[in-house]
Amino acid sequence: MKSVRRLLLDWYRLNKRSMPWRETSDPYAIWISEAMLQQTRVETVIPYWERFLMLFPNVQALANADLDEVLGAWAGLGYYSRARNLQAAARVIEEEHGGSLPNDPDALRSLPGIGRYTAGALASIAFDRPEPILDGNAKRVLARWLGVREDIDQPHVIDRLWREAAALVRGPDPGDLNQAVMELGATLCTPRAPHCSACPLTRHCDAYRRGDAEALPIKRPKRRPRRVEAAVGLVVRRGRALAVRRPADGLLGGLWDLPGGELREGEAPSRGLRRLLSERAGLAVSRLEPVGAGQHVFTHRKLTLHVFRTDTPKGRTRLAGFQAHRWLAPGSISELPHGAVTDKALELLREGDLPNH
Repeated sequence: MKSVRRLLLDWYRLNKRSMPWRETSDPYAIWISEAMLQQTRVETVIPYWERFLMLFPNVQALANADLDEVLGAWAGLGYYSRARNLQAAARVIEEEHGGSLPNDPDALRSLPGIGRYTAGALASIAFDRPEPILDGNAKRVLARWLGVREDIDQPHVIDRLWREAAALVRGPDPGDLNQAVMELGATLCTPRAPHCSACPLTRHCDAYRRGDAEALPIKRPKRRPRRVEAAVGLVVRRGRALAVRRPADGLLGGLWDLPGGELREGEAPSRGLRRLLSERAGLAVSRLEPVGAGQHVFTHRKLTLHVFRTDTPKGRTRLAGFQAHRWLAPGSISELPHGAVTDKALELLREGDLPNH
């Protein structure tokens, strides 16, 4: 274990990639980077991280910001619950920890959105605590090094990998050690065609000795995305278009959208949108003009979105299943925090001359 630690640390210090959050010791800035890096590529995160810190330079600024500002700064990164949890955690830190991120792993794990991995990353990188991490890259490195030939997602296998990660991180420079493991997985010990000849752990690696590195780790097959159809409409009354805010929980929680929703199986898009506008917004429309349809793939869903313009609606806006609504200039909808799928709907409407006023 000592030999492996030394090899990893020596390799990391010579080969680590330049990343702006590696140039700071500010726990808050490191926390923001860890939240953004979950399921997102480094090159995508860098400009978001820099802009986010300009807008919200510390815990206090984030805690006191309007949620729309936070979601707007996050727009395009996806997995928006991360942004909501960041602000919720910032408010707890303000109220219970004097505005400073706690350095105790248990206290970190008690914060919204901070699980075992993030707590370990923060404790080790920001506070030099010997706490383990286990992300996708680390799992792959450990599984190959140790020769784990079982389904990587089985609870007893995960437990074993956490124990091994905890044993590995004990010693000097735990933050660098954890980053070395992740860096190795990201750059050399890759899922396809690993660069074993350049790896510092080659002579210690069970998978290299047996010649099955690319076959590890073993994972159960992913579920195929479920096909879903939905419909939304540009609903305009007296020159103002209706925008609705999605519930805080669930897919795209807290973001703004055009009114509509998921269709029933076999339901015609135009009929379904009339039903949804009536049930979820209290509005009745008689004429619908189809604008087009777009595709969007979520983690477990493949969405076909049908986009319409409507005639002037009848009725008073009464929401069911949405958090809030606004009537505003149609061209201003894009200025609200919204997801990529709404971007596609607005693009279809712009191609059909979406009015600005």
